[in-house]
Amino acid sequence: MMMTVKRILFTSLFALFALFELSAQHTFAITAGYGSAKSRLYPKQEDKQIWGCYQAGVSWRYYSLPKGVGCIGADLEWVQRGFSYAPYASLYNDPSQYKYYTRHVNSLMLPIVWQPHAYLFKHHLRVYFEAAFTLSVNINSTFENREPMTFGSASGEGLEVISGKYNMRLERDNRFGYGLAAGAGLDFLFGQIEIGFRFRYNFGYSDIMKNRNKYYDNVIDQIDYPGENPFWYTPIRSPLDNMTFSLKIGWRFSKDGFESWKVKKKKRNKQQDPAKFGM
Repeated sequence: MMMTVKRILFTSLFALFALFELSAQHTFAITAGYGSAKSRLYPKQEDKQIWGCYQAGVSWRYYSLPKGVGCIGADLEWVQRGFSYAPYASLYNDPSQYKYYTRHVNSLMLPIVWQPHAYLFKHHLRVYFEAAFTLSVNINSTFENREPMTFGSASGEGLEVISGKYNMRLERDNRFGYGLAAGAGLDFLFGQIEIGFRFRYNFGYSDIMKNRNKYYDNVIDQIDYPGENPFWYTPIRSPLDNMTFSLKIGWRFSKDGFESWKVKKKKRNKQQDPAKFGM
């Protein structure tokens, strides 16, 4: 019995020591950012990019020793996305007269990140690029409609703007999404503290609205929720894109986690190379 307890204790201490060693290259950070969003609607619509979209989240990175591999990591972020388009653009002669329908979507996003990088100024500056596969959940949404002709009658009953909470419904709206992301950034290293700036562009590949095979028209929408959904026929494709500029503040778990990068490669002695004979 005593031997079993000793073995369990020894194994636990060994695992704890190994975990401590592995944590030498782990960093944890919080991020906050600002950016824009749009959608790649198909069929093509008169749309515009919307600014004022915020991002906040947490980030984990593991920096492996081989220089050519880079690091891997994952983020958990709350991201604002959306789109804005003119439902009846053909009725106006001047683009400045367009009246837009705008939606903002709050999403919880999980990017799985690969990040090749390089160090400068004696490991005080990290420059990196990143690529990621993203999964997302659309939590809720709001809308603003400035086009009276989509309120349920041609006159709009005197209304100029209608807005409020968008009712995400199973037969019309997609809750889950996926996509790709790419970006670049700078990290300034002060001991175990990291302060960085990041640019990231998310390319959506899933649709925010279901296609015409699943949800064809919005007659019910115009009766029950006037102005909420201006699409008479839902688009074939409606992926969401967003661009963010973020500030990062992080912490590295070990003081000497990057000392191994300073090890110089041994020079090869050509005189010791074996002679090679043959045609």
